Amino acid sequence: MDIGEKLRNLRVQKNLTQEELGERTDLTKGYISQLERDLSSPSMETFFTILEVLGVTPEEFFREENAQHQVVYREEDSTLYYDEENGYELKWLIPDSNEKEMEPVLLTFDKAGEYKTFEPSLAETFIYVLEGSVALTLGETQYKARKGQSIYYQATEPHQLKNIAGKKSRVLVVVTDSYL
Repeated sequence: MDIGEKLRNLRVQKNLTQEELGERTDLTKGYISQLERDLSSPSMETFFTILEVLGVTPEEFFREENAQHQVVYREEDSTLYYDEENGYELKWLIPDSNEKEMEPVLLTFDKAGEYKTFEPSLAETFIYVLEGSVALTLGETQYKARKGQSIYYQATEPHQLKNIAGKKSRVLVVVTDSYL
């Protein structure tokens, strides 16, 4: 088991930078980087503090699940993250999706909410609008979709998704693993 890689995956899933995780655990960004690259080993106390911030128990962290055999995932398997400043909630539907080829998430926008801008990558992205209306800015072009419509693109240009409805919007997003 690659402990560093697993820590990194959990941090990314929680939408935290190395610096943010460091601030929440009183560790430096450099030390977090060393842990994620398996160049350093934390003390038990430090390790438990990191797991607590990441919202995982030691048992869950070390559990060797046969995820490739799991087919049905329950509501309690999902992980939620709410960004109050940008007005969105991100719900990872599959607990270890960042280790798979596709990452399905539910993205719920508050009125005027927007998701962060992503740099170009080789990722392919599928978005299905469940509620409201959204606008995708892909490079210099903006595409709009409303409830019942889909968006599909290769992320070869900077891209950002925003809510353009006068109310809450909700989308299902599936991204291939080439986005990191």
